[in-house]
Parts: sequence; C-alpha cells; structure tokens
Amino acid sequence: MEEEEPTCGRGLAQAAALPAGLAAVAGGLAQNLEVHVRSLPVGDSAAAQERAVYERISRDLRSATASLKAAAAEMASAVDLPIADHDLAAFTSRDVLDAFESSVAAEGKLRRLLDARRVDNEQTLTAIRAEFAPDANAAEESGDS
Repeated sequence: MEEEEPTCGRGLAQAAALPAGLAAVAGGLAQNLEVHVRSLPVGDSAAAQERAVYERISRDLRSATASLKAAAAEMASAVDLPIADHDLAAFTSRDVLDAFESSVAAEGKLRRLLDARRVDNEQTLTAIRAEFAPDANAAEESGDS
C-alpha cells in the first residue's frame, strides 16, 4: 500500500486530538467544580463566595470546552484540504521556528503538569472510592447491585 503524502490538511486532522483532549480535561474540571458546589451550605457567606467563584470558573471552562471541541472538529474535517503552494522563505522563517518551539515547549510543560497532577489525583480518587466501599458492600450483600 502506498503511503499518503503529508499535507497541511492531514497535519491539522492529526493534531485535532490535542484540542479534543484539552476539551475533555477542561470539561472534567468544570464538572468537578459543579458537583463540588453542591457540598456548600446555603446561607453561609464564605460558601456563597466560593460558590460564586466556582460557578464563574465552571462557566468559563464550559465555554473553553465548547470552543476547543469546535476547533478539534474543524481540524479533523480539514483532512482533505487541497494541497496549496507555500512560500518556502516564509515557511522557514525565524518566527515559524519560534512558534513551533514555543508550541513544543508548551506541550512538554503541559505533559509534566498532567503527570504531576495524576499522582495527586489518583491518591484523591483512591480516598474518595474508599468512602464508597461500605455503601457498595452493603448494596452487594442486600442484592441491590
């Protein structure tokens, strides 16, 4: 089978996984903020301030999620973009190199951040699951599972 020639459209389509992944992370964070707010008591001024901040951030994250999903979908649909001529001098200029280096560095920083958060998140997830273990065991014993 013949290998397909790389094109800008195929490159965009392959890169669509990044904004799609960022959308999933942002959406997950928004969901966590939304369910956290349910634990705040009504009538407490500190809780009201926390609720307002969490709700604003959650709305912003939902908006970012929608934008990232739309960008990912458009990138994925660009797979069949026709091949266009490019100005090689413009394509190999210093600002192109700087932009790509910046992108690669940002992805590396994000990877390290996610790796570090994963350790903490896994520990938190284990603790949360432990809180549900007695309820799950009781449901299994009563046949409610």
